[in-house]
Amino acid sequence: MKTTLEIPDPVFRRAKSVAAQRGIALRAFVTEAVEEKLASVSQRDEKPWVRLAGGLKHLHKETVRINGIMESEFERIEPEDWE
Repeated sequence: MKTTLEIPDPVFRRAKSVAAQRGIALRAFVTEAVEEKLASVSQRDEKPWVRLAGGLKHLHKETVRINGIMESEFERIEPEDWE
């Protein structure tokens, strides 16, 4: 797809220079840059804890066990003890 973009002169010159140093066309350089930016945006939008949550799956049974202990212990506490 063809499109027209307005890029500030200093940015354009630097992009063109880097593309030339890498031996690739400016079009390829810009495409790579946009793809990298899009990838970083999608990773940033992902909640970090979501990536880690799957790694904690083995603790589910332990969490249930601890919650059960806490519930049984709190049932023994009289309301006046909280004041």
